[in-house]
Amino acid sequence: MMRNDVFERMKRFVIDEIKPNYSEVARQLEVDPRTVKAAYQRALNGTVKRKIRKNRKSKLDGFKDLIEVKYQAGCSAKAIFDFICDKGFQGRYTIVKDYCRHYKKKEIKKATTRVEHTIGLSAQVDWKEKVLMHDKNNVEHIFSIFLYVLPYSKRKFIKLTLDQKQDTLFECLTEAFNFMKGVPKEIWFDNMATVVDHQTSTFEHHHFNDRFLSFAHDAGFHPIACRPFRPQTKGCVEALARTMNRLKPYDREFETLNDLASFIDDLCIRLNHEKSQGNNKIPEEEWKKEKEHLQPINPDLTRYFSSVQTRKVSKDAMIRFRNHQYSVPLDYIGKEVQIKVTEDQKSVHIFFKGVEIRSHNVSDKQFTYNTEDQLAVLKSDLMKNASEKEINEYMRKDLSVYDNL
Repeated sequence: MMRNDVFERMKRFVIDEIKPNYSEVARQLEVDPRTVKAAYQRALNGTVKRKIRKNRKSKLDGFKDLIEVKYQAGCSAKAIFDFICDKGFQGRYTIVKDYCRHYKKKEIKKATTRVEHTIGLSAQVDWKEKVLMHDKNNVEHIFSIFLYVLPYSKRKFIKLTLDQKQDTLFECLTEAFNFMKGVPKEIWFDNMATVVDHQTSTFEHHHFNDRFLSFAHDAGFHPIACRPFRPQTKGCVEALARTMNRLKPYDREFETLNDLASFIDDLCIRLNHEKSQGNNKIPEEEWKKEKEHLQPINPDLTRYFSSVQTRKVSKDAMIRFRNHQYSVPLDYIGKEVQIKVTEDQKSVHIFFKGVEIRSHNVSDKQFTYNTEDQLAVLKSDLMKNASEKEINEYMRKDLSVYDNL
C-alpha cells in the first residue's frame, strides 16, 4: 500500500505543474524512486484536480511593445516610465523597472547566431580595458590590451596600449594584419565609440564611424558590430580577454612599461603554441593553413595613424606617442600640440600652432628626453636651488634621475 505522505507530495507537484526528480524525492522521503514515480503517475491520471490559473490583467498591457522599442533604443527604465506616464500609464515605476530587467535577461538568453568559423573568413577584436598593475617601485600603471583573434585557427595577437583612440585602433589592426600575414574578409567589433557612431545608431541598427569605414574599405574587410548583451557572437575574443588574468603573477615584477609589454608579447607566443580549448588544436599549426586564405595587406594603411595627431602636454612636460613618452619645453605644459612622423618612421616632430618646438628620433625607450627639457624640469623642481653646473654634474652622474621624477 502506498504511503499517504508520498502521494500528498506528488499531488502538490501536479497542482503546481512541476515534474519531480524521482531520485531526489525518494532520498528525502526514504522510499524507492519507483514508488515516487507511481505516486506521481497516480496523481497525474486525473485523481487530482489541477489548479486553474486565471490570466490576470497587467497594467503594462498595451504598453509592453512600446517599452521594448524604447529599451532597445537605449532608454533607461526611468525615462521609459516618464514617457509612458504621458501616454496614460497608471502603474508604478517598479513595474516598469522589473519588466525592463526581465526583458534584458530574455535578450541575453536568446539563441545567438555565432560567427561561422570558416577558414580565412573572420577575426574578432576587443579591448581588455583599465588593467591595473604595479611596477617594482609600487607605482600604479593603468593600461589597455588590444585583442585580436582568428576564430578558425584561434591564433591571437595582443598588444599593450596606453589609450583606445581611433589612431591607436588603426595602428593595432595594421600590426595584427602584419602579424597574421593577411586580412580576413570580415571583422567583428564590440560596440566601441571609435567604430560605431552612437549618435546615429540604435539598439538594432549600427552606423559606423565614417573614418573607420574608410579604413575598413582600404584594408579590405567588412566590419560587423555585435549587438549589446550578446557577448556570445564574439566568444573567441571574450575568452582571450579572460585569459589576460595570466598577467597577474607579473604584478610588481617589472620596472617599466616596456618590460610589461615584453611579458605580454611572451604571453601571446605561449598562447599561440598551446592547445586551444575551443578545438583542442595548436593555433600556430592551424594558422599555417589559414594564412593562405587571408587577403593581401594594403601597405598604405599607415597614413591613418602616421598623419598629424594632437596630444596634450602632461605636467612633467611629456607627450605620449605610440606607448612612449617624449619631452617638450616646460612652456607648453597643459597645452595641445601636434605630432607628425616622417615618412621613414624614424623621427617625430612636435608643433605648437604650426611652429616646431621639438623633434626626437623614434625610440623604443619608455622616456626620451631633450637635454634642455631635462635641465629645465630639474631646475623647476628637484634641484631648483642648485646651480646649472651642479645640475649638469648631477645629470651626468645619474642619467636615470629624470625617470624617477
